Amino acid sequence: MERHFDEELNQLKKELLRMASLAEEAVAKAIKALEKRDESICRQVLAEEERINMLEIDIEEMCLRLLALRQPMAVDLRFITSAMKINNDLERIGDLAVNIAERTLDLLTEPLLKPLIDIPRMAMIVQGMVRDVLEAFIKGDSKLAREVCRRDDEVDNLNDQIFRELLTYMISDPKTIKRALDLILVARNLERVADHATNIGEDVFYLVEGRTIKHHIEEKQSDK
Repeated sequence: MERHFDEELNQLKKELLRMASLAEEAVAKAIKALEKRDESICRQVLAEEERINMLEIDIEEMCLRLLALRQPMAVDLRFITSAMKINNDLERIGDLAVNIAERTLDLLTEPLLKPLIDIPRMAMIVQGMVRDVLEAFIKGDSKLAREVCRRDDEVDNLNDQIFRELLTYMISDPKTIKRALDLILVARNLERVADHATNIGEDVFYLVEGRTIKHHIEEKQSDK
């Protein structure tokens, strides 16, 4: 019985990694479509959304079934509850990739507003966060998970910088407003991908260490 439970947990991990791979690929394709101004890649991202959505449902059902039938304890319980949260974050990352692809389709109908510099830089950091947090999950590396969380501030700063720059375009020339807003939304969606990668990092840290780092709770406790 115990060996069968271990096999079920391993299967859950495999499905979660498959979900992670699809979400990561969706973000990479969406950014590639933006940089190359390639409509066909945008369409690929949109077409693959359903796969991610269906897999999320399958993984959630798997987790609920394990909780109901196996009544796991300690580390196994932490793994299943963390898997449910990570699953949700990965599905949201897939949704955000779709949002970026949709904004890109709008941008393709007009000339490029400005050379893309900061958004690809931001995308590179965000994609690195997603890759590294998945590696942290696979290896049970709480140190790497925590390091990924710390990168979120860098993404936030870039998002603010991009917003300020595009705002100056809109103020100086109202004809740029639509294109500037689309680029602002691309950056905002990337920033939200980073937020979800951070959520996963926090869940991986909890899974490995049995302690939470959400909301900087450790720092607050140390100040008491």
